[in-house]
Amino acid sequence: MNADGISFHHRWAFWLGCALITAGVLAHVPMFMMGRHTHWQMVGMPMTTGMWLGMAAIPAGLALSCYGLMPPRARRDRLAQAGPALHFHVADGVPLNREHWKLVAVLVVTLAIDVMKPATLGFVVPGMSNEYEISKPTASLLALFALTGTTVGSVVWGRIADVFGRRAAILLSALMFVGTAICGAMPSFGWNLAMCFLMGASAGGLLPITFTLMAETVPAAHRGWLLVALGGVGTSAGYLIAAGAAATLEPLFSWRVLWLLGLPTGAIILFLNRYIPESPRFLSNAGLGHVARAVLRRFSGGATHALERDDAAHPGAPQIEEHHAAQGLRQLLRGRHARISWGLLVCGTAWGLVNFGVLLWLPVNLAGLGIDPRAASALLAKSAVYALPGIAVVIWLYHRWSSYRALVLFIGLTTLSLLAFAALDLLGLRSEPLTIVATAALLVSVSGVIAMLIPYAAEIYPVHLRGTGSGVIAASSKFGGIVGAGLGVLGFFTHFALSALLIAVPMAISAVMLWRSGVETRGVRLEDIQRRIAGPHADSGRA
Repeated sequence: MNADGISFHHRWAFWLGCALITAGVLAHVPMFMMGRHTHWQMVGMPMTTGMWLGMAAIPAGLALSCYGLMPPRARRDRLAQAGPALHFHVADGVPLNREHWKLVAVLVVTLAIDVMKPATLGFVVPGMSNEYEISKPTASLLALFALTGTTVGSVVWGRIADVFGRRAAILLSALMFVGTAICGAMPSFGWNLAMCFLMGASAGGLLPITFTLMAETVPAAHRGWLLVALGGVGTSAGYLIAAGAAATLEPLFSWRVLWLLGLPTGAIILFLNRYIPESPRFLSNAGLGHVARAVLRRFSGGATHALERDDAAHPGAPQIEEHHAAQGLRQLLRGRHARISWGLLVCGTAWGLVNFGVLLWLPVNLAGLGIDPRAASALLAKSAVYALPGIAVVIWLYHRWSSYRALVLFIGLTTLSLLAFAALDLLGLRSEPLTIVATAALLVSVSGVIAMLIPYAAEIYPVHLRGTGSGVIAASSKFGGIVGAGLGVLGFFTHFALSALLIAVPMAISAVMLWRSGVETRGVRLEDIQRRIAGPHADSGRA
């Protein structure tokens, strides 16, 4: 194995798997091109033999690529008798250099592509509904299947990242992303639902893994603000790309082309794989110290000799993080991270209820407060613009003030915004200025919470649980969305005051939980964060 994380002997399997997946997707192109004679409508067309063979080639290719990225037996043997862990004092103290910025740029691209796919749902549904002649409630199943897929994918890919490696998980997720591009050639709505679930499963994994890799690679002094900025810039870029693709390509090739874009966008991630290193902390924890040192030298710049002296000065220093990941979720929810994990899970679920429930129904409820529907749409647009500078404030607070306190602050602001809406409804107030303030405050605070939630999770867990922990916390926000969608069908959010009050409760509870159990991560080395959580006086590190 070299520094890029792929075993030399298995490299052929990985690239052969990539070729099979690509061929499987391309086998569906003739079917898509047949649609040019029917205005790109393919509903009811029979599946061709080439399409069936292509669908068989995709999972076969994914399995082959997975084998190509599988840790070699030699590494598993080292794992049982791993020597002293590397020390990251020097690597955490170096200034940001060219290698760091290259990684940041590649991960921004990766995250933008990840966000782009679920963002296209809103542009796909109208055309799909017309072609398949389905009602809006039936079309909403697409979003439900996608959310369920992202929930499952966040947990599964997070676990894969802790077993196979961060880089391997990113590449496998991108390959699955490529494979689900065949959704654009499916002739029935049922096939679209199945592919949308798999598409969500592939997209759900990239988000927590990119944060995990970033947290373990950039210096401690810059880790916090870069993580939050990565989420903000990547998410905004993803939505802009989705909107641009819909505006330029959908009029020419219908909604189907937005799904087919999974092939070229996923291929971009594979092309950039040479710029995505494996996490040096993951490699060290796995017993591959020599490979970890090679990666660290790339990111340490002129501090290489200091890095070697640091290792020699601490030849047998103990490390807090275990080498085995057998406990998994049990360690997250029952071990020393239990209190903070539960606080983040409650927060993530409540955020999903707000984002996919309260905000989704906000235009309708604003009309109930006496605001004209067109004025309500304009109000939401203005409030969204007001929310953009809020991300800069989030980055500054997270980096300059306090990581966990900033998160608690924005959770508290979300709670107050929900209570404000409940008061406006219960008291029968019809004040447009108050409604504008409450709407802007809710959008700013909700954006701030999600901007910090997963980055914070990527900082507080040990190496062998960091991917799993980040994935589970990311999944909780999607799970809240699934619950919110179900409650919306039952008419829960039409009762504005009641829904706002009830959702404010778990938000407030999570704020209290995180205030009591949160650990300061601002400028603190990842290994020292674990000492604060594990030590008898963990709270002393909160100042």
